[in-house]
Formats: sequence, C-alpha cells, structure tokens
Amino acid sequence: MIITVTPNPAIDKIYWIERLRLDDGEMPLMRATQSHLTAGGKGINVSIFLARMGIENIAMGFIAGETGRAVERRVRTEGITTSFIWVEGETRTNVTLLEKGHEQRPIQITEHGPTVPPEALKRFFTQYKRALHRARYVFLGGSLPPGVPVQFYRELAHIAHQRRVPVIVNAAGEALAHAITEKPWLVKPDTRQHTDVAGVSLKTPDEILAVGKEWVACGIGAILVSHHITHDLLITPEGAWDLEARDVQFKNLLGAEDALIAGMLSATVQGASVIEAARFGMAAATACAESEELVITDRAAIERVLPKIHIEQL
Repeated sequence: MIITVTPNPAIDKIYWIERLRLDDGEMPLMRATQSHLTAGGKGINVSIFLARMGIENIAMGFIAGETGRAVERRVRTEGITTSFIWVEGETRTNVTLLEKGHEQRPIQITEHGPTVPPEALKRFFTQYKRALHRARYVFLGGSLPPGVPVQFYRELAHIAHQRRVPVIVNAAGEALAHAITEKPWLVKPDTRQHTDVAGVSLKTPDEILAVGKEWVACGIGAILVSHHITHDLLITPEGAWDLEARDVQFKNLLGAEDALIAGMLSATVQGASVIEAARFGMAAATACAESEELVITDRAAIERVLPKIHIEQL
C-alpha cells in the first residue's frame, strides 16, 4: 500500500480557448472550446494513476466545505481509500487557461486553500502514523495551506524513515529545503518554474548535476529534476542520465509532472530498476501531455510513446 499526502487539494477547472485576448482595448470575452473539471493536487493525481494501475493506495490531506466533499467523492469513485482531515472553510478551486498553439504555457490561477488549525494537524499525524504500518512508500507533494508549517514534509519523512518506509518528495521552496535533510528515497524538484531549489540556484544542467551529485552523496536516493519542457535529469549513486521526450504534440501539461512520478513509482513497485522506472514515468508524462485528460492511465497509450523517450548517460 502507498500513502499519498496532498496537504492542499483542489478542484481543478481547465478551459481550452482559441486565443487569449487581454489587450483589445475592450472588455475581453473568451469562449472556451471545451472544459474539464476534476479533483487535483499532486498526491491526488498520483493516487488516481496508481489506483488505475491496480496499486492500492490511501490519499491523505486536509479538505473543507462543499468543494472538499467534491474532492472526496471524486477520489473515492476511483476506488481509493481516503483519510482526509476536515477543517473549516473551503477547499480551493484552481483555474487553468490553455490557449491553442501555446498549450505548453498554461495560465494558472490558484487559491491559498483553507487554514489548518493545530488540532487538525495533530489528528493528521495520528492517522498518518496508523497508516504507515502497512505502507511500502510515501509520496509527499504540493503546496502547503495556511497553518501548515514549512517543516511539515520533513516531519512526515522522519516518521516514515523511523518505520523504514521510503519517501518521495515533490515540493518547492522552504518545504523542500527542510524535507531533504531527511534524505528521501526520491526528490523531484522543477527548475522550469523556480530556479531556486532549496536555497540553491539551479539555472543550467551543469549546476543541476553538480548539486544533484552532492545531494546523492549525502544520502538522498535519487534526484529527478525537470529543467526543460521535454528534458529531465536523473541523478543516482550509480550515475546521471538525461531523459528526453521527442516529437511531443502538446495538449495539456498540467498532470504531466504527477504522471511522471506516479509512472515511475508504479514501475518501481512492479520491480523495475530506477532507470527503467524513470523511462516508464517519462512515457506516462508524455502520454499525459499529448492528452486532454489531467491524468492518463491507458497503459497501451503509455507504451506507444515509449519509443519517444531517449535516455543518454552523462
């Protein structure tokens, strides 16, 4: 069983538009050619992928209000066990605009999410410790809502490691900086949005490789860094590789990063090596980017794009 933690879930509303019009001198009216609504958040997307691959998992986090009920219903319809902590307020709704021809540059509007009080944090830790008794891996991902301390992921990773459960962290900023001190099994930064990763500037592949090798030497199991729209760098104690997806026909990048991690994790659970798992994850991300679905789990579609994934050892 795998635990996914999404501290700040959301309802994701995606609109596809023909053209973004903001400078016409009049009040712009943009009609969506289509739209899509789903429960979202990094851990929830990972949970949905795993469930559709037949891998048992439990989704945890904080939810609130009617939007929170919609998130919980959506997750449960996938056959996923939920262990959410309810708080006052309303779970956030995030809106994304995808302009035709520029799908690789989504325009996103995100909310902060409800405030999590100290007593809710205590209840969460109690349920988390209970769930760890059956866990094989823990995934921690996404932004932290108000009230959740920046040390949150570090504390969760520490508790998991006490029970010898490997941890995956997909976060940014201070939350990631604190988490890496616990030496997770896998760390997934993204330098396409923020070149400052855990207090270190990573602007070039050489800088990423140098810092990644330092982190691995200090005990982190692997670093998987998205540094280009079609390139990721994988650094492990055995070496470093450039993973490239070629000839991608972009339709929707929103769930691609989550599909990458979920695909890698699902392959790992099924016995793949780190590099084989990363290749499958990259194929899952590519299939997702070429689909209008937020999370694509059609194994045949993933296998069809595997030839597009090129790996070069560095």
